[in-house]
Amino acid sequence: MSRETPYSDEQLAAFGLQRARLPRHVAIIMDGNGRWAQQRGLPRIEGHRRGVTSVRETVEECSRLDLDQLTLYCFSSENWKRPPNELSFLMRLLKKYVVEERRRIRDQGLQFRVIGHTEQLHTDIRKEIAETIRESADNDGMTLCLALNYGARSEITHAVRQIAAQVQAGTLVPDDISEQTVADHLMTADMPDPDLVIRTASEMRVSNFLLWQISYSELWITDTFWPEFRREHLHEALRSYARRDRRFGGLSEPSAKPPLPALKHD
Repeated sequence: MSRETPYSDEQLAAFGLQRARLPRHVAIIMDGNGRWAQQRGLPRIEGHRRGVTSVRETVEECSRLDLDQLTLYCFSSENWKRPPNELSFLMRLLKKYVVEERRRIRDQGLQFRVIGHTEQLHTDIRKEIAETIRESADNDGMTLCLALNYGARSEITHAVRQIAAQVQAGTLVPDDISEQTVADHLMTADMPDPDLVIRTASEMRVSNFLLWQISYSELWITDTFWPEFRREHLHEALRSYARRDRRFGGLSEPSAKPPLPALKHD
């Protein structure tokens, strides 16, 4: 499998998109796998299995859109509360994905990253994650970041402890602590904040996901369950994002934005 060529401006226009108005970083809360399966009389684990197809298509499409980063909320620190058989399947599925997608990640030129407390994952999974990170380290394409055993409150708490330790050691003065100081101690220290957060399955919450980083992110919620999420849903989210007026607490620019290109097909 060879690396996909990014969409041309003409191809983007056919989707109703403009390169200059695409987000740099998209983060997705992939929700609804279990409900999708239950509505069809299938075991919940089948929803997780089908969700991998959505992951693959979304990753490839974001790469062709030439985004800088895609972050996927795969497993939260609260997900350990799920039934043991479902947890066991999720861990096997995670290991299988990291191994089987390694070649695709390499061929697509993606940089593979992980955030979260991975030290709590099984040794075999950590080993495969480390290998995929290593093999993709020199790639120059989109960053694919998986949030695994991740929780934003825990992340912020850990950052505060690190900063407090520096103050206690006398290497940092409290008055010098800024927002940037906090950001520099988060797991995402060298990553851009998400411009757009997508959540599937109609839930209106952020579920302890990147709480610091999404302070000014645009949100897009869809009723579509994750196993049914396809590139047309992604394009719809991107068109919605392009119409937003991102003021970051300020006022709108007096000049109007240029209109979006006409949508030819999707």
